[in-house]
Amino acid sequence: MRVGIDSSLESGNWNAPVNTDTNEFAYVPIRENNINKKMHPGMETSYDEFKDSCRNFGITLPFRLQKEFTHLDPDFSYLSYGDQNARGKPLDRLNQDDLLVFYAGLKPIKQCEHKIVYALIGLYVVDRVVSAKEIAKRDWHRNAHTRRVCDDTDLVVFGKPNISGRLERCLVIGEYRENAYRVRKELLEEWGGLTVNDGWIQRSAVLPQFKEPVKFKKWFEQKGIGLMARNN
Repeated sequence: MRVGIDSSLESGNWNAPVNTDTNEFAYVPIRENNINKKMHPGMETSYDEFKDSCRNFGITLPFRLQKEFTHLDPDFSYLSYGDQNARGKPLDRLNQDDLLVFYAGLKPIKQCEHKIVYALIGLYVVDRVVSAKEIAKRDWHRNAHTRRVCDDTDLVVFGKPNISGRLERCLVIGEYRENAYRVRKELLEEWGGLTVNDGWIQRSAVLPQFKEPVKFKKWFEQKGIGLMARNN
């Protein structure tokens, strides 16, 4: 799943920072811009939560964003991720212990090979997938799709504690080739391939899937990257 703020206008027209020397990064979510969904009063989330994490990289969050609400999804603090309509439908096919892996386009804080770094930033080992409408009011605060008035197409995935979360350091996976950002060829081989043409990793309604997820999991575990249940 591609997540996080990026250069498209609807997603925020900005990219969160990454230090390519250490692979430390800031997670910043997209804007809450779905005008057809009303927020439950008092459950809005703001960009105030993300100003300090950007400042740690010497980057100031744009003032225009500081006035807006976030669509905080995934919310690593609750190990939740929600989606809806056609894009969210594949989530309904996830079973317990399947993998849901998140990547983002990040902007280097110093000059490097790429203007944008595509990297894995989070991983959930699936605990359960539920309809957002079935989630009790006392738990609405746990995901962006239940913080607002949801419908029958909204689904929420919860990751298993201790083995799910935000990566402590991102794992760079992208390179620019054939006029697009794609997963590096050697990684495609190590992972056993993806169900997208030549590792194409732009935003899409059709979600990439691992052809051999066991190979990917083995690769990931060998990296020894810690997971944490917080957004930054």
